[in-house]
Amino acid sequence: MFPAQALAELMLRRGWRVKLSTDARGARYTGGFPHSVEIEEVSSATFARGGLLSKLGVPFRVASGVLAMRRRFRRDRPDVVVGFGGYPSIPALGAARLMKLPRMIHEQNGVLGRVNSIFAPKVDIVACGTWPTELPEGAHGVHTGNPVRMAVKERAGAGYIVPGDYPMSILVIGGSQGARILSDVVPPAIAQLPMEVLANLRVSHQARDEDGERVTKFYAENGINADVQPFFTDIPALMSEAQLVISRSGASSVADISVIGRPAILIPYAVAAGDHQTVNAQALVDAGAAIRMPESQLSVESMAESIMAVLDHPEGALQMSQAALSVAKPDAAEELAMLVEGLAGIEYDQQEQEQ
Repeated sequence: MFPAQALAELMLRRGWRVKLSTDARGARYTGGFPHSVEIEEVSSATFARGGLLSKLGVPFRVASGVLAMRRRFRRDRPDVVVGFGGYPSIPALGAARLMKLPRMIHEQNGVLGRVNSIFAPKVDIVACGTWPTELPEGAHGVHTGNPVRMAVKERAGAGYIVPGDYPMSILVIGGSQGARILSDVVPPAIAQLPMEVLANLRVSHQARDEDGERVTKFYAENGINADVQPFFTDIPALMSEAQLVISRSGASSVADISVIGRPAILIPYAVAAGDHQTVNAQALVDAGAAIRMPESQLSVESMAESIMAVLDHPEGALQMSQAALSVAKPDAAEELAMLVEGLAGIEYDQQEQEQ
C-alpha cells in the first residue's frame, strides 16, 4: 500500500482525482491515504487461501470483480489505471484491458509477483522499484524505484549521528505484520551487548501481537530500555533517529532505509516468493550499506556480532549511512507520476517542473 499511497499523495497535489480500488482485506490498510482519495471495494480472490470449495469459486469471484469494475469505469472513466500487484489489482487491470484504457503496473520487488507477472506483457509500462527486475518477453520495464510516503521523503538524507558514548537507538521492524524470528533472536542478541553500550541504548521493536508481551518482558528483565509495539505510526521519525535499523528486506522497508540513509542489518523472509527479499537487499549490500543475514545463518551470536560491527565502528557506520543514500531514489513517486501523465497524454516539461 505504501507505493500506492505515495503516488496518490503526489497526484492529488498535481490536481488529479484519485480512486483506490481494492478488496475488503486491502481496505483494512488504507488508513494512511489522504481523505480526498475515493476508496471503493471490489470482489477479488486468491487461490492461496481457503479450502477446495473456496478455490473453485475464485475464477467466478474474479470475473465478477472485473465486470463490476468495467461497469464503474463506464460511469466514471479513468484516464490511467495503475496496478500495484496482488489479487486486489486484478479487477481494475482486467477492466482496463477490456476497455483498452492506458494502464501500467508497479512492481516493488526484484522478482515479479504472480499477478504482475500475468499482466506485465499486457500493460503499457512496468515500473520497477528494484533493478534489475526480470521481465517476461513483451513487457516494457522502466526503473522508477519504490515511491516513499511523504513522511519518509521529508526526512530524506536526515543527518546521521554516529554511534558513540551517548544515547543511541536501534529500530527493529519486520514488515506490516512484524516478524517472529526477529522477536526470537534480536532481544537476546541485544542483551549480549557490552554494558557500556546497553547503558546508552534505546530499542524500538515492532512485534506481532502474540509476541509483544514476552518481548516486552524480556527487555524489562534485562534492564533494556525498549518500546515494543505491534505497529509504529512514526517509523520515519524513529528511523531518522536510529544509529542502526534491523529489518526484513521488504521493498518498502529497503526504500525507506535508503532514502533516509541508515546502516542496516537485513534478514530476508526465507519463504518469500522467488526469494525476492534477498534480491531486494542486493543494492544496499553491494553498496556496503547493509549486512544481509539469511535466516539459515541467523543466531543470537551472529546477530550480536553484526550489531556490534556497526555500533563499535563509528566511521564505518557513517560510511554505511552514506552508502545507503547513494542507492536511494527519493524522487521515485515523481518518476511514477511522470509515467502516469505521459500515458494520459500530458507532455512533461522538465524546466517547467523545476520552476
